[in-house]
Amino acid sequence: MSSIPENLELYTQRHSGAHLMAAAINKLWPTAQFGTGPAIDNGFYYDVLLDTPLEEADLKRIEKEMRHMQKQRLKFERQELSIDDAIQKMEALHQSFKVELLTLLKEKGSTAVAKETGDEDLVAPSQEGVTQVSFYQTGNFVDLCRGPHVENTGQIPAFKLTHIAGAYWRGDNTKPQLQRIYALCYATQEELEAEIWRAEQVKLRDHRRLGKELHLFTFSDEIGVGLPLWLPKGMVLRDELEFLAQKEERRDGYQRVSTPQIAKEALYYCSGHLPYYKEDMYDPIKIDEESYYLRPMNCPHHHMVYASSPHSYRELPLRISEYGQVYRYELSGALSGLMRTRGFCQNDAHIYCRFDQAKEEFLKVMQLHVRYYELMGIKDYYMRLSLPDLNKLDKYVNEPEKWLKALEIIREAMIESGYPFKEVEGEAAFYGPKIDFMIKNVIGNEYAISTNQLDFLATERFNLNYTAEDGAKHPVYVIHRAPLGSHERFVAFLIEHYAGSFPLWLSPIQVRLIPIADRHVDYARKVQDFLMSAEVHNGTGGLRVDMDSSAERMQKKIRNAQQEKIPYMLVIGDKEVEEEKVAVRLRSGEDLGAIAVPDLLERLKAEIYQYQ
Repeated sequence: MSSIPENLELYTQRHSGAHLMAAAINKLWPTAQFGTGPAIDNGFYYDVLLDTPLEEADLKRIEKEMRHMQKQRLKFERQELSIDDAIQKMEALHQSFKVELLTLLKEKGSTAVAKETGDEDLVAPSQEGVTQVSFYQTGNFVDLCRGPHVENTGQIPAFKLTHIAGAYWRGDNTKPQLQRIYALCYATQEELEAEIWRAEQVKLRDHRRLGKELHLFTFSDEIGVGLPLWLPKGMVLRDELEFLAQKEERRDGYQRVSTPQIAKEALYYCSGHLPYYKEDMYDPIKIDEESYYLRPMNCPHHHMVYASSPHSYRELPLRISEYGQVYRYELSGALSGLMRTRGFCQNDAHIYCRFDQAKEEFLKVMQLHVRYYELMGIKDYYMRLSLPDLNKLDKYVNEPEKWLKALEIIREAMIESGYPFKEVEGEAAFYGPKIDFMIKNVIGNEYAISTNQLDFLATERFNLNYTAEDGAKHPVYVIHRAPLGSHERFVAFLIEHYAGSFPLWLSPIQVRLIPIADRHVDYARKVQDFLMSAEVHNGTGGLRVDMDSSAERMQKKIRNAQQEKIPYMLVIGDKEVEEEKVAVRLRSGEDLGAIAVPDLLERLKAEIYQYQ
């Protein structure tokens, strides 16, 4: 969703660039239908529908026309109209999508429009129906927009159109599919060229492309959109992450549980999910005349684990964890590979503690996040504290004093941690404030990857308490945490972060044997058996070793292994068989020469264990 950044000048230039692009399209294709076109973090886009779909080659035509209009220094002229006059104006221009937006604005206000379209730039924020809107005219093109804009097209800085993607109107796959035209826009040509290079890297690292090439995951229309299938190599990534989480959580005193993926309707009324979160849940399933729901979160189930027996103050904090599968309804237009799915498995846990323990426990969770990040070479991260808008308590539990007390605990923990953080309003969970950990990969892409939340509501809704030293019952505080996020989102991040070249401990295939000729295959099998039977503590119970015994030439086998991003290649010829060694090559191209197999095993184990 578009939002005005700190750099208002650049935002205004990008926003104006979107209008310039639409004006150029309108001139080249006068019957074009326009959706929305906001500024985004690195430029802008516009959604359009043409009688004949655009091709990538058309981007040059559009960009040429934009530059011509830029030189003309066309003014951005503002006009205000009543909502009814605006609807008539767009009807006269045959802009059906704009008419639809204006009608929605009139009936439900800008908040509804922003949520469905991702464009906050149409009109000023409002919860109620809109009565007055503004338009901007650029040359002969007129567009619904609240502004601001530059004075004229000559003030739009360096830009470049990059690509075309599909986008369902209002994110709904039952509505027309528009073409989304993306453009980069920066204050200087040097910044633009740097971003063009980064954008190329983004394409090379795209987890959807690499996931297919490396056979990590897939999707099936027969199963359903947004529901990934993990292939054997992708499952290795899940297994290793769970192995890592189990070890780290064991060190921090967590106990593992397993809970069902569905529950009765009453549980989600008790938790507050149905009153506050229903639009993100799937419709109920009728079983024996009762309604069951696929769980959107694991917390209600974990609360029932805690409530299954009484607890003394001596037992707290109680930390229970589960890699729990959940399901949330997402508009099909919002789905994006593994980054945004409808079914995913979370590195979830809940900590039940006394009030005087809450800050320390919250701090420990933040430190666990950072341990993971350091292990994986993630150096650029910060925390985003999501606050409630206490003027809009229809979205949140109406307990202002408890909100403020919870915020105080979290702020103190964040300050003590020394980790960087920011605060944003209106993004808290309905039951309490939360922290999102924001991380960047090596080329600067930012992701909200995991959360840490303090819940003061669960104890009342589920009657969660403990017996104090004096025998009295006291409510517990609940910390929700998921340092590794979901398998789906975290693996997507790791694919792009490492560009598919995973460190040895995480690589689906760690070692490939490459016998040069058929006579070397028997020795290669002995080496494979030795390595695979070695005692190596990891998520798959040992080293992952395969062999390329095809008839391809040795150099072709090596190139294939490098393309598959396999860390170690062991070439075996007559000399290696005779000396009982292997010729070791790394995927980087480095040649380590001949190494005795037991010595190689020790090297592999040392490289794997440095991450443990």
